[in-house]
Amino acid sequence: MTIFNMKKLFYIGIIGLLLFEIANVYFIMPMPGSQQMNSIDLAYFLNKWRWAFRGVFGLMAVLGLKAAFSGTGWKRWLPALPILVTGFVAYQANFEMAADTMFYQPKTLTHGSPLGAGGNKVDSSRLVLGVEHGGEAKAYPIQYIGYHHQVVDSIGGKPIIVTYCTVCRTGRVFEPLVDGQPETFRLVGMDHFNAMFEDKTTKSWWRQVSGEAVAGPLKGQSLPEFPSIQTTLGKWSELYPNTLVMQPDAHFQEEYDSLANYESGKRKGKLTRRDSASWQDKSWVIGVELDKASKAYDWNELQKQRIVHDEIGGQPIAVVLSIDSNSFVVLQRTDAAQQFSLQNDTLQSGNLRYNFIGKSLQPNVPDLKRVRAYQEYWHSWRTFHPLTEK
Repeated sequence: MTIFNMKKLFYIGIIGLLLFEIANVYFIMPMPGSQQMNSIDLAYFLNKWRWAFRGVFGLMAVLGLKAAFSGTGWKRWLPALPILVTGFVAYQANFEMAADTMFYQPKTLTHGSPLGAGGNKVDSSRLVLGVEHGGEAKAYPIQYIGYHHQVVDSIGGKPIIVTYCTVCRTGRVFEPLVDGQPETFRLVGMDHFNAMFEDKTTKSWWRQVSGEAVAGPLKGQSLPEFPSIQTTLGKWSELYPNTLVMQPDAHFQEEYDSLANYESGKRKGKLTRRDSASWQDKSWVIGVELDKASKAYDWNELQKQRIVHDEIGGQPIAVVLSIDSNSFVVLQRTDAAQQFSLQNDTLQSGNLRYNFIGKSLQPNVPDLKRVRAYQEYWHSWRTFHPLTEK
């Protein structure tokens, strides 16, 4: 092969490496146009075979290296420039822009009690994801889990993974079990603006908003979702006085501070801002799932009405907003005729009284069933619930 052809081989290898490293991160990070594509299978293919691509293009570059540097004078060193550029891009793509090197799990997970001298540093007005099981209750401030994306913990003897995606405004809690066995996950990127996790065992990719594996050997499987509710810490503590609250990890105080105004919708960034008008991409909605039906409710309208009586999939429900104007719950009504009024967050229906989350305040009266409901950006809810009503 001539020196000219060997030089071409070098540059093909270098350009191939450069384009591959860009593509490998482009499809799973919020870059222009990348999150609007249905490219998850291509992204997974590139990631799975990344060392094969690097090996082939790298070998081509090495084979043509001597010929590339065979020039004379200053021109001899020109090939060093594309090598440096490719090295820089590869470093940025695999370290600076890699999701799991930008967002870390807590180094030390601690909990405090909001009562008395319980070591709690979280203000009662902060939004939390609350979970309860086996007589134990815990709250996870969105300000913290919004940075971490996932927090691994346990409650009432069950392992849980508390997840949050700030770009979709989606908080979900799952049992980290795959085929009944405990699994660990790392943040790998995003698809359609929603965070994705990779399991350690099979390297499948799991979508945060649904817990569903969307690429890899386990595609189509789902993690068991653990019931959770978004409220203020004050409301959660009122409902569960013995709750524990996740405390800030001092290693990440700067990251927490950067999200201090996220939950109130006051951030200005394109990905995590709020549209104050209704039914815009970044408008807030309450998304409700019941059986196979789904429906979205405008947050602005809920602020005005406080209680919305409706039906989903033929089932009567009530969407209820607390007097704190931040906590919400969706409850299944006993029948279509049942109507509620709200007095200091106590629900009343005729002679029946329930607390805010539907627990009966009278003996021998069944509790109301809580329905899965989430506060979410409208663009996220409609993307992952394409048949949703509104």
